[in-house]
Amino acid sequence: MAKVDIRDELYEEIRKYVEGSEDFSSVEEFVNFVLEEVLKEEEEEVEYSEEEEEQIKERLRGLGYL
Repeated sequence: MAKVDIRDELYEEIRKYVEGSEDFSSVEEFVNFVLEEVLKEEEEEVEYSEEEEEQIKERLRGLGYL
């Protein structure tokens, strides 16, 4: 398994998110899920409405990705 470095602040935000989530059991599981989804979306070239794009951007900002 490969290792990837991320900012400590981002890791802490994800860790807190995971603690409050029933969907993910670890930071690693969450990060793998997000990256797989991003790659899948790139392959599918999904079309989003402007409203959907803004919601996605806001969520990513909240997670510290943007």
